[in-house]
Amino acid sequence: MIRLAFALCLGALPAWAEIVVPSRTIPARSLIMAEDLMLDDATVPGAVAEIEAIVGMEARVALYAGRPIRPGDVAFPAIVERNQIVTLIYRNGGLTITTDGRALDRASPGDVISVMNLASRSTVNARIGIEGDAHVAQ
Repeated sequence: MIRLAFALCLGALPAWAEIVVPSRTIPARSLIMAEDLMLDDATVPGAVAEIEAIVGMEARVALYAGRPIRPGDVAFPAIVERNQIVTLIYRNGGLTITTDGRALDRASPGDVISVMNLASRSTVNARIGIEGDAHVAQ
């Protein structure tokens, strides 16, 4: 009877897994390198489990040594800086309009930010492309 209770207790323990943690504090907006990371034996739901998944990414927030990294803590490196002049592109069918715009925030490819059209001074939401251009949503 005692052996059975002991076996049931062991079966109820959480499975340990490895998670990625910083080996040093990584400031926000810093590029994450492989030497900045290490694996730690812990169970943290939602934590990043593979070093390769975040090497080359940018820290969105400060990442503290030994603490779990969650997917929302990192992003692709920003290619557009706040106040940078970007090409603002509007496409609808065969019509394409381009003009200069001023980015009102930092952004990575795929991010949607506000961009001020320099010709009209109006602000529009645009998705940043891989080349750093801003595509106006339709």
